This record gives sequence, C-alpha cells and structure tokens, in this order.
Amino acid sequence: MTTPQQYVQNKAAASGSSFYYAFLFLPKDRRAAITAFYAFCREVDDVVDEVSDPGVAATKLAWWQGEVRKSFAGQPSHPVMQALMPHASAFSIQAEHLLAVIEGCQMDLEQTRYLDFPGLQRYCHLVAGVVGEVAARIFGQTSPQTTQYAHKLGLAFQLTNIIRDVGEDAMRGRIYLPVNELQQFDVKAHEILNRKYSDRFEALMRFQAQRAHQLYDEALALLPQADYRAQKPGLMMASIYRTLLREIEQDKFQVLHQRVSLTPLRKLWLAWRMQALGRM
Repeated sequence: MTTPQQYVQNKAAASGSSFYYAFLFLPKDRRAAITAFYAFCREVDDVVDEVSDPGVAATKLAWWQGEVRKSFAGQPSHPVMQALMPHASAFSIQAEHLLAVIEGCQMDLEQTRYLDFPGLQRYCHLVAGVVGEVAARIFGQTSPQTTQYAHKLGLAFQLTNIIRDVGEDAMRGRIYLPVNELQQFDVKAHEILNRKYSDRFEALMRFQAQRAHQLYDEALALLPQADYRAQKPGLMMASIYRTLLREIEQDKFQVLHQRVSLTPLRKLWLAWRMQALGRM
C-alpha cells in the first residue's frame, strides 16, 4: 500500500523536473510540503497534456476543483491532497492558490493562441506566478516583497518553458508565442506547426529569450536580502532554468524538432553550487 507521502514523492521524482533538485536541500517538513504541492501541480497539468478528449479533461479538472474545496473542508480523498493538507495552515497555502492553478490548466483546454503578451501573462500568472508564490511561502518567506519576486521569477520560468517547448506544444496544436509578435517577425503559425526554421524564427525567439532574461534580472533585484537565504531553492531553479535558456540560445533555438534539456548531473551541480557557494 503506497502512502500519500510515497505517492507524491514518486510523482515529483518521476517528472525529472529541475524543481526536484532544488527540494533536496530543504529541511524535512518544508520538503514534504513542496513535494506535495508540486505533485498537485503535476496532477492537474497532466490532465491537460495526457487526456486527448477536451471534454474528458474538463470533467477531470472540475473533479479537482471539487477535491480542493472538499480538502479544505477537511475531507481530502486523493493522495496528493492527503499529503498536502497537513502543511496547508503552517505555510499559508489557501484553496484559491490551488484553484488558480486549475484555472490556468482550464485555459489550456479553451485557448491555443494568445493575441499579445498581456494575454499570455494572465495565463503565466495562474500556472507559474501563483506556483511561485506558494513555493516562496513554503521555503520560508518573511518579507511581503518576496511575493513580487516569486511572481516575476515564475513568469521567467514559464517563458523559458514556452521557449523550450515550442515544438512539443505545436504537436498538440498550441502556440504560446503571442500572435502580434509572430506578425512582428513575419513568422507564420503554419511554419511553427510544420517545424520550419528560418532567420525570422530565430529573431522571434531571440526576442522571447531577451524578455525572459530581463524578467530573471528584475525578479532577482526584487528579492529582499532578509529572505535571500530562505529562498535559495528558488534561486537554484533560476540557475538551472537560466542555464537551459543560454544553452538554447547558443544552439540557435533548435527547439522545433527536439526538447533541449540539461543532464540530471548538471542540474544537481547547479543546485549544489547555489546552495554551497551562493553562485548562479
């Protein structure tokens, strides 16, 4: 019989995510809380990515909304919520945080294009900004300003994901790059869907990468010194993600036919370097 704690541990580890490496250095209770929260995010995200019928996916997300409300009323039935709820009050995790993440996943079912960056930003806020906010609380936030840092860093992470996953998302019929920016660089949607590289595509992607780098810089500038030590797991992730972004840039954005990634060993090294030496 798998315990809820084993379930979320397996879910987090199986994803091979950069987040997992950042959790390894946390004290036990914080690690348990972030692992459960991350497993929740994976569960609802997987509904969108793995369920091919939008109607079935919508029904599953509606079930998760009900499960969140029931859990905060004291009746969690899913192992992820059973693992998460014991930590909710200690780390100020609220139902609306989890419902916002589900809402972001619902947007994925209803929307495959974003007209402009503000529209995309709303989506990123739900699937990444709110996640950053909850993570910052679990890591040990003491200053209110750290929430702004967490939201901005979450946006930078999500834009890095979007750059990395352009080809993979296109296979699912989704293009997260804003329509008006495709037009600005004269890149046609069908070129991305058909995995056609061009100088125009590279210029468009360079523009996206510059924006992401600017957000990393702005986020790091917002982190109060008082919370620097507690927020090291987020800084580890920033180091891993930014390294990935630079790799993609050096590779001239060869993201349409493959998913560029860092090896587990390299992620672990980057996380350790941030933890031990405070260097990104």
